[in-house]
Amino acid sequence: MKTTAFIAITAIVAIIAYLSFLPVPIAPVSWSAPTAPGYSGPHETNNRLANLQFITLGSEEGPEHVVLARDGKLYASMASGNIVRMNPDGTVLEVFVSTGGRVLGFDFDASGNLIAADALRGMLKIAPDGTIAALASITDESASYPNSLVIACNGKIYFTDSSARFGPSVWGGTFEASVLDIVEQSATGRVIEYDPAEDRVRIVARGLSFANGIALSQDEQTLFVNETGRYRVWKIAASADDLDVRVNSMQARVLFDNLPGYPDNLMRGMDGRIWLGFAKPRNVIIDWMSDKPFLRKIVLRLPRVLWPMPEAYGHVMAFAEDGTVVADLQDPSGAYPETTGVTETSDRLYVQSLHAKRLGWLSKDTIK
Repeated sequence: MKTTAFIAITAIVAIIAYLSFLPVPIAPVSWSAPTAPGYSGPHETNNRLANLQFITLGSEEGPEHVVLARDGKLYASMASGNIVRMNPDGTVLEVFVSTGGRVLGFDFDASGNLIAADALRGMLKIAPDGTIAALASITDESASYPNSLVIACNGKIYFTDSSARFGPSVWGGTFEASVLDIVEQSATGRVIEYDPAEDRVRIVARGLSFANGIALSQDEQTLFVNETGRYRVWKIAASADDLDVRVNSMQARVLFDNLPGYPDNLMRGMDGRIWLGFAKPRNVIIDWMSDKPFLRKIVLRLPRVLWPMPEAYGHVMAFAEDGTVVADLQDPSGAYPETTGVTETSDRLYVQSLHAKRLGWLSKDTIK
């Protein structure tokens, strides 16, 4: 009996020591997550996203970013590192180019070049013939987690660097790096401007907890930026220079606070709409641990299957520049994985996803 008790006590001490002292790569910062609002008000529970139609993608999966280009083709970035293109109805699917990384956001410049934010390879310029070139000046700026981008009419490129601490190329991929950054909450995300005419880079804003989706206002004076780690959307002056959003400023303000999920991509739609996708809904345990940094370190030492992960839940919304929610589409079943954004065309809404094996779409009648 004494031997059994000794073994049991030794095992318990070993487990406690493991959970308390095993090195982890994060230095968690305490913050106070607001009480989740749930699905109410403009986000009242509905099933308007539940009847998606689908475009098959062959062996591809994860249409994380989708753009209807001037050539009439639909382009989509995939988990394989491929950027595919197809007709808007999904026919004639082909690989346009493979970056060998993971493109999370892209846009086309005035010359028809595809400018890509590749989380593993950096910022890339892809010519119409598929030739890939690194934007060296941006690489020199050490953007470790390029995520989303938008190109202004004057050619300037605005993009988000989600984390200066955890780059996917170093930490095992986009999921692993994003989890580390959001669990740590050190808020090292940035918004960066690249001016190709002058080959010049500057930091617009910093201090964001996982800077993610980005869009321009119609007058191109303001940037809308998702702060995934703290459930917010910011309005930031495009002219801001190395602004820390954590410091009170006339050049940045929160447009949406305490959202019901993790905001991901932002895409400008039609009639003044800006579309926002939610990768996942809020999780009560994660919010509860926001002001308990030591506990967050303990959780990170557990096997991944024991981590508190948000449930699957389909949710996208559209808003006007003044913050008015003009559309809200949900699928509580979460049948379509990670509804990260929406690409709006004249007749369809294409729903982006990190891991879906098909590209979902709805008729525009859904929002009429």
